[in-house]
This record gives sequence, C-alpha cells and structure tokens, in this order.
Amino acid sequence: MNTELSAMPESPVESPAAASADISSARRFYWSVRRELWEHRAIYIAPLVAAGFVLFGFLIGMVHLGVKMRAALELSPAKQRAALILPYDFAGFAIAVTAFIVAVFYCLDALHGERRDRTILFWKSLPVSDLMTVLSKATIPLVVSPLVTFPILVATWMVMLVLHIGVLQGGGLSAAPLLAQLQFFQRSLACIYCLSAISLWYAPIYAWLLLISAWARRAPILWAWLPLFVIPILEKIAFGTSYFAHMLGYRLIGWFTQAFTPQAQKVVPMDPLQALDPGTFLSTPSLWIGLVFAAIFLAVAVRLRRYREPI
Repeated sequence: MNTELSAMPESPVESPAAASADISSARRFYWSVRRELWEHRAIYIAPLVAAGFVLFGFLIGMVHLGVKMRAALELSPAKQRAALILPYDFAGFAIAVTAFIVAVFYCLDALHGERRDRTILFWKSLPVSDLMTVLSKATIPLVVSPLVTFPILVATWMVMLVLHIGVLQGGGLSAAPLLAQLQFFQRSLACIYCLSAISLWYAPIYAWLLLISAWARRAPILWAWLPLFVIPILEKIAFGTSYFAHMLGYRLIGWFTQAFTPQAQKVVPMDPLQALDPGTFLSTPSLWIGLVFAAIFLAVAVRLRRYREPI
C-alpha cells in the first residue's frame, strides 16, 4: 500500500507568481479600470443626475415653448438657429461641466484615498504594478469619463427632442425648422469630437491632480490649487507680469479656440461639422506640450506611489 502511494506522482502546486503570470497585462488593466468604476460610481451617476435636472428644467420651460417658438420663427436665420438650439447647448454644457468636476475630485482622491484608508496595503499585494495602477486611474478622466458622458448627453438630447416635437405638434406648429436647425446626427458627431478635444487638452490638469494625490499627506485639494494662486501673485509682485495666469487661462479655455474654426466661434454654423477644425487642434504646440507634461506628471506619480506608505 505504502509502495503504491509513494509511486503516485505528486500533484503540481501552482505558485501565486505562476498563477499571476497566466493573467495577461491587458486583462489586469481591464479589471483595474473596472475596480475604479466600482469604487467611484459618481463617475456615471453625477452626469445622470445632471441630465435629470436638465430635463426637469426643460419640462418647466415647455410651458411657454409655443410662444418662444413663434418668436424664434420671426428672427433672422442666424438668430433663429441660436434660439432653437440654445437649450440643447445648455444641456451639453451642464452635463460636460458636471463630468469635468467629478473627474477633478476623482483625480484628487484616486491615490490619496487608498493611503488614507490603508487599502494600498491590499492592492500592493496583488500582481498589479504601480505603473498599471496609475495608468488605470488616469484612464478614468481621460477615456472612461468621455465615453460615459457621451451616451448620457445624446440620450438627454433625444428626450428633449421628442418632448420638443410633441409640444410643437400639439400646439399646431411644425417641427421642421427645429429639426433643420438642430441636425441631431451631425451634432452628435460634433459632440464626440468636442469631448475628445477636452480630454486631450485637460490631460496635464488630470495628471497634475493625480501627482498631488500621490504626494500629499493631507488636504490634496489645497496643495493642488494653492500653487496656481501663489505663483501668479509672486510673478506679479516680482516681475510685474502675468504670463503664468495667462497660461492657466489658456489651458482652461484654449481647447475651444483651437478645436473650432474662427468663424464658428462667432456665429453658429448651419452644419455643426463645419465648425470643427481638427487639423489646427492636432497641430497646436500647446496640445503636445501639455501631453508631454502629463506624461511627466504621471511618471512622478508612479514613483511616488511606489514608495509612499499609508497615512
């Protein structure tokens, strides 16, 4: 009996390192991003709440929609176009700003929160490198947030359009001018371009916030914004110039001046796609300089996370 047992081959025991080697890097990255979405549901809940408020306000404004429509039809084509699409532009602006604010607070807490609640001890025990962790967190504001915002925004526009058409037809008015001016499909494509441009342009902002989140022991929001106020004041006192303040202002709103044609910045074109200027945007030196700084900030954040201890 003992001879038979000793002759049996031992079952191989797979080590944790060998088991982790079977998991591809792409799969680890995918589940790292999924984990961020599980832990930070505000990424998609906040834009949904903003869309709900927009629709609620739109429903209230529908009381006088017929009067506004008749008044808009008497205006010039350019003013008529601006009046008809104003609610849709406001809806897009409100949802996009909400997504941006959520992304800012997410970045500030992404690497600081895991040290504060000491979950960093658990996550560092997993076969996921600091580089992959930081990149997965950077993917949320740069990629995931625009991908989440776009369908929410388009769905909001669709509900608004259906309600708009229903009220107009109920009041004996034609919806043809609205459909002609809105150009829903072209506007949706322009929305994709706009969200992509914002994401690329704000990449150094998100990366800077992630760096501060990895470095600060207390109040990361204070450390993130304090230099942006102190440096312009010191520059003004020491040199009498405002280059840093102008640079910050350009980083916040410069994407609009570079991503759209100069004419579209003054007058809303009939076709939203005619307003796009991707060639100028992609050839802007400020865009690529910002992306270089974003890469540097992320590299520093990776190194900081590697050596940072729980708070």
